[in-house]
Amino acid sequence: MPLIEGPFQVTLSPQPVHAQAEGAFGRMALDKRFEGALDASGRGEMLAAMSAVKGSAGYVALEKVEGALDGRRGGFLLLHRGLMDRGEADLSIVVVPDSGTGELQGLSGRMSIDVREGGAHFYRFEYQLPDAP
Repeated sequence: MPLIEGPFQVTLSPQPVHAQAEGAFGRMALDKRFEGALDASGRGEMLAAMSAVKGSAGYVALEKVEGALDGRRGGFLLLHRGLMDRGEADLSIVVVPDSGTGELQGLSGRMSIDVREGGAHFYRFEYQLPDAP
């Protein structure tokens, strides 16, 4: 499976939550710009919650990615699930099955995120695509 890496920028914009969820959840709009072999934009929605214990929290998100992957144009969806258990991180980001469009039909894979010193964000994306026709 090909493995690509590169930087990305992300902007999180707070959004309103359902009235009964106020104070329990945070909701954010995601805007991303991926660079490198994944030359694409991402747009999504994230829900997050923190517990009363410092360093414990969870989030879920759906993200629509559109652009080019190793020169093949199209789009796909990513499903995020993140947990912090007293500072111990567990993150899963996977391609939603059968969500690939255009030249990315049949795409599968998983992504990881690395936030480095100074706040710079980088992705690692291991993916598989059917052979080109």
